[in-house]
Amino acid sequence: MTTSLDALKQTGTVVVSDSGDFQSIDVYKPQDATTNPSLILAAANNAKYQSLIDAAVQAGKQKGGSIDDQANAALDRLLVEFGKEILKIIPGRVSTEVDARLSFDKEATKKKAKELIALYESVGVKKERILIKIASTWEGIQAARELERDDGIHTNLTLLFGFAQAVAAAEAGVTLISPFVGRILDWYKKNKPGKDYVGDEDPGVQSVKTIFNYYKQHGYKTIVMGASFRNVGEIKALAGVDFLTISPKLLEELKNDTSPVPKKLDSQSAAQGQPIPKVSYVDNEPEFRWALAEDEMATDKLHEGIRQFAKDGETLKKLLREKLSA
Repeated sequence: MTTSLDALKQTGTVVVSDSGDFQSIDVYKPQDATTNPSLILAAANNAKYQSLIDAAVQAGKQKGGSIDDQANAALDRLLVEFGKEILKIIPGRVSTEVDARLSFDKEATKKKAKELIALYESVGVKKERILIKIASTWEGIQAARELERDDGIHTNLTLLFGFAQAVAAAEAGVTLISPFVGRILDWYKKNKPGKDYVGDEDPGVQSVKTIFNYYKQHGYKTIVMGASFRNVGEIKALAGVDFLTISPKLLEELKNDTSPVPKKLDSQSAAQGQPIPKVSYVDNEPEFRWALAEDEMATDKLHEGIRQFAKDGETLKKLLREKLSA
């Protein structure tokens, strides 16, 4: 019996697990996995991952310095410990996020990305299996451009909500972008209620389709990976897109469903479809910022997402400080 999860994979979409709880993902056989501070925080509060916390705390103590210095080192090591364990389960790559508080600092983002890659290499993981997740701010996109070009570090531009962000990321030559489908839907339900935002009428779905079609028409190689889903309807509406990163809860729903999943997106059809005029933000920070500012939803959700990831990162760091001080 073919499940909806199998059918989704047969459309050509690469299935990615969106979780820090790596013990729960093997059953779905994803190729890649993504994490973020919120997911790692949820997993870190589970007793079954105490050994990873202990390893991170030990690394922090070895780092020395102030408690804050030790906590920062422990947090980086914790991210890498989770990533390392996930990579034992999946055949592809894992995404690990740079501290959200660095989202408006290009040089600090690059420095942290290189530190994370060095940590991975110190535990035997090659950089080819890592995607460094960076918020889709102007500074983040420029940091990703230089990491890809100068250091061969692959990047995943996250917290992506607007077309301008997608264009600038593709022009920067990033490996992958993560448009947040469900969070776009959240914004529209809150700020423009009254419509039936289902399936192809879902604004998050529409956003990803536009980005996918634009990339294929203009020959960009950047992977489009839909993320942050609220229901399986959104996932099925994007069948055929390059990648989809899906929570274990929704992966389980797809695994227990046997309804067909027809292909909705196709690279060749997109390339030959209704033309989407090309725009550019290369070396044009003011124009990018204006385009983003005009997109109220993208501006709201980008900054809200940065704040939330930073908050969860601080909560993780507090947990590690307590253990370091014990």
